[in-house]
Amino acid sequence: MRVHVVSDVHGNSRDLAAAGTGADALLCLGDLVLFLDYADHSRGIFPDLFGAGNASALVELRTARRFEEARALGRRLWGELDATGASRESVIEGAVRKQYAELFAAFPTPTYATYGNVDIPRLWPEYAGPGTTVLDGQRVEIGGRVFGFVGGGLSTPMRTPYEISDEEYAAKIEAVGEVDVLCSHIPPEVPELCYDTVARRFERGSTALLHAIRTTRPRYALFGHVHQPLARRVRVGATECINVGHFNATGTPYVMEW
Repeated sequence: MRVHVVSDVHGNSRDLAAAGTGADALLCLGDLVLFLDYADHSRGIFPDLFGAGNASALVELRTARRFEEARALGRRLWGELDATGASRESVIEGAVRKQYAELFAAFPTPTYATYGNVDIPRLWPEYAGPGTTVLDGQRVEIGGRVFGFVGGGLSTPMRTPYEISDEEYAAKIEAVGEVDVLCSHIPPEVPELCYDTVARRFERGSTALLHAIRTTRPRYALFGHVHQPLARRVRVGATECINVGHFNATGTPYVMEW
């Protein structure tokens, strides 16, 4: 059995179309949408609307953790857009829909997917074809192994679209129960897995996820979210915790075989 796993696709539909080649199934752990590319400030919804210069300024403020100034910049730019009579929500949704149409069309059959923190779950049913199974707080058997999926992220100052409370996130983990492979978008709360060496900050990991790994002891815990982690692989008890990579940048899936 061979399964390919991707996360943090962020608009890379070209490589996504080939990500399932040679695999029995593709797993996608979320963040399909590209709002702003921290490596190339000309790519994404934000620079398309406000230009690469403003995108660079926003990245600089966020990287420096000057979140209030970043929000002030965003408010000013969105206010200027609102003044033209355009609806902010409709503009964003239209751009997201365009990306989703390309990305979901690139998914092979079968694909098993869950949401990232920048995704908009309510739109997924419109684009997920019969070959794509969307799972969140649910489990599925693939090749004799049970995979559990927990989507979304936890609340942060970034205020991305699919951030939920710690309690709601923990309830989804509990609903998944004991599995062979625990799949999530965000990592467990392990410092080496949560620190981004380029952004120079800790991303939010989940203590509930870490607790589940310690108590249910899955063979593997797979996740993404942190694009340049201090460590890509850490063992927690009997479990190999693996960051499957920033697919937008690498274009290469993580491979599991058994």
